[in-house]
Amino acid sequence: MERRKVDILCVQETRWKGSKARSIGAGFKLFYYGADSKRNGVGVVLKEEFVRNVLEVKRVSDRVMSLKLEIEGVMLNVVSGYAPQVGCELEEKERFWSELDEVMESIPTGERVVIGADFNGHVGEGNTGDEEVMGKFGVKERNLEGQMVVDFAKRMDMAVLNTYFQKREEHRVTYKSGGRRTQVDYILCRRGNLKEISDCKVVVGETVARQHRMVVCRMTLLVCKTKRSKIEKKTKWWKLKKEECCEEFKQKLWQALGGQVVLPDDWETTAEVIRETGRKVLGVSSGRRKEDKETWWWKEEVQDSIQRKRLAKKKWDMDRTEENRQEYKELRCRVKREVSKAKQKAYDELYTRLDTREGQKDLYRLARQRDRDGKDVQQVRVIKDRDGSVLTSEESVQRRWKEYFEELMNEENEREKRVEGVNSVEQKVDKIRKDEVRKALKRMKR
Repeated sequence: MERRKVDILCVQETRWKGSKARSIGAGFKLFYYGADSKRNGVGVVLKEEFVRNVLEVKRVSDRVMSLKLEIEGVMLNVVSGYAPQVGCELEEKERFWSELDEVMESIPTGERVVIGADFNGHVGEGNTGDEEVMGKFGVKERNLEGQMVVDFAKRMDMAVLNTYFQKREEHRVTYKSGGRRTQVDYILCRRGNLKEISDCKVVVGETVARQHRMVVCRMTLLVCKTKRSKIEKKTKWWKLKKEECCEEFKQKLWQALGGQVVLPDDWETTAEVIRETGRKVLGVSSGRRKEDKETWWWKEEVQDSIQRKRLAKKKWDMDRTEENRQEYKELRCRVKREVSKAKQKAYDELYTRLDTREGQKDLYRLARQRDRDGKDVQQVRVIKDRDGSVLTSEESVQRRWKEYFEELMNEENEREKRVEGVNSVEQKVDKIRKDEVRKALKRMKR
């Protein structure tokens, strides 16, 4: 994803158990859902910069899941699907399409939708009679499962993007196995948003899966520009724990204060001198959020082996000889061994450091990071109005909260009758101040 500059990736047939979110390193996070049977499974991988934009995750089944993101005020729904194969029961196929229909019907019409799915069907070449939902550039003949894809597109006013762009057949085939070459993986979007799609093609030469090829689509969202928040750079005060940094800071601060032993009475001036000295001696952070370090075990040797495996796969795709196949197979096994060794070595070093104070800090930091990465929604920034539409601007969110609490606090409820013989207590109650609210909220965050 990093090399191909892919921001959002839909994956199918993952065969992982459970439903979680986890960081997979290199600045990417995976949201997935799978059954206990080690079959099927779907997921969505997001680039780190979009993780904070996730508003909602719906895990419908091990064949359908969706994410809702808010990007510069635009709602984008990403759906990952995995349709039953040709030999599966008709009931299972109908269940899949019913689940996909329910997901689509739950999305407001004004929101963008992108579906990336392995539909296990051939929509075929040509579009006679289906011009409103697909182009001419499919592969081979249409089958029953492909007709289901076309019917779904018509029903939901979607467009099959793979078929709109004229490419060589090699860049349209999404599945290769032996002598079979066909198109079963598709990307769909609303017909009204077709103008935002500039390209859609198959990436040849990537070892994403043994038989399937990655389909990429370039989408440019038309959004309103918003003022970016100012990045706050912070002084690296933690460096004072190092003896040499602490000693240098003392010397520089003493010089900045003119060699005075007693601090001046003007505290504001003194505080600014301390801060300025800290910035010069200790340095400042970039202010940007650190990338995920889940791949801290990654070494250059592993990266080189993966590159050699990738080149061997490309060579075998171009010339299917037994010699090339064996070379690719050997390199694939070697990569697995080297990755396993690199991970084991990194964990052994961590376990060795556990007896030290720094090692314990690393362990707690890693645990906190994994707990944070396991959450679907990192931060609640938007809410819904009475009609279920998502409010994105700060003013509309504040207005909705105001309406909600006014209705909640001013609602008339039936009260119990007053107990006779008990005198009421009257005393003056001060108004709640803003600083009291801020303190209470800070205590809640702890």
